[in-house]
Amino acid sequence: MTQLTPESGLAVVTGAGSGLGRAMAIELTQRGFSVAGLGRRRAALEETRAKAEPGRFHLYPADLALPQEVAETFARIRSEHGRIALLINNAATYPRRDILDESGESFMATVATNLGGTVACSRAALEGMVAEGRGRILNVATFADLAPLPASSAYAVSKGAARIFTRALIADLADRFPEIVITDWMPGMLRTQMGIPDGLPAEEAARWGVALALDANPALTGATFEMDREILPPRSLKGRLRELLLMRRRRPRRIVP
Repeated sequence: MTQLTPESGLAVVTGAGSGLGRAMAIELTQRGFSVAGLGRRRAALEETRAKAEPGRFHLYPADLALPQEVAETFARIRSEHGRIALLINNAATYPRRDILDESGESFMATVATNLGGTVACSRAALEGMVAEGRGRILNVATFADLAPLPASSAYAVSKGAARIFTRALIADLADRFPEIVITDWMPGMLRTQMGIPDGLPAEEAARWGVALALDANPALTGATFEMDREILPPRSLKGRLRELLLMRRRRPRRIVP
């Protein structure tokens, strides 16, 4: 198993100014990593820096919906801190608007952040990862596209498209760059501004997410995890019977923080 260490390079966390992104950034600094935290609000990123291990969190205010701004920010990060070993695409917006209250512009603004930000950050991080032939990308995902809640059309569509983007990344890169490891992770319902009052504390989920992000085993490319357990892809009846006959039933992997 290949495990990322602080010597592997810098970790980049998007949406690091609050909620899960803040918790993951802090967790990484507590494990000795230097972290570049991206988010729209400087004040929120400064709050994260105050809670992180001293000297290990570096804030970069940026609007992830603007691809050129993202590219310039990543170029600055590489210039100031060197190799990016890990990208956690966490940033998202959830406006909770009924479709009749949406305009085309407001709907696409959500898509620009939730999907466009993931695309822009992944593309920027890949500049260095492809050159070195190794890297780790963890996309914070959701099943919202499978069962959208009321007043969540833009969020559900954009996050569902982001899961497709993960698969498209793998289709383009996995054969040529097997040591660039790409995984989807669904943290579950959290007690955050975007979550629910009785949800899981972000700090607890962050321990799972960071443990998964630091595992750079190429066998994790294409895997999907929910909370601390792998979600296995559906298997045909023939496939299930074959597993039964050969006594080779595949069991889901677990995240050990």
